[in-house]
Amino acid sequence: MTCLLDTHFLIWIIRKSRRLRNYPWLNQYEPWGVSPFSLLEIQLLSEAGRIPVRNPQFEETVMSDTRFEVDEVSLVAVIQKALPFAWTRDPFDRLLAAHSQLRRVPLCTVDSTLLDYHKSIVVELR
Repeated sequence: MTCLLDTHFLIWIIRKSRRLRNYPWLNQYEPWGVSPFSLLEIQLLSEAGRIPVRNPQFEETVMSDTRFEVDEVSLVAVIQKALPFAWTRDPFDRLLAAHSQLRRVPLCTVDSTLLDYHKSIVVELR
């Protein structure tokens, strides 16, 4: 795993979004790391009607695609890393930033808060 994908990138890749044309360098980071927290966030967004994703199909697609590595990480360790991140009130931003920091891999995100405050972002996004 050379980077951890933010939830947006995971959705864009699976749904083959045209937005990916803006990130031609993305494939050089394969296999991409995926946090289990992103899978939970996608489920919640789907339940709220904010994204048209069906589970368990989405999760099964991610889990069986060799371009992705779903990274199991200690929940306690992630929470401990996330606690001081007072720069965001978004629990998933905190968890993903903490996961990235814990694994010492950059986060691939377009989220402006994460870009401003998280210490490790994919170089092409800086």
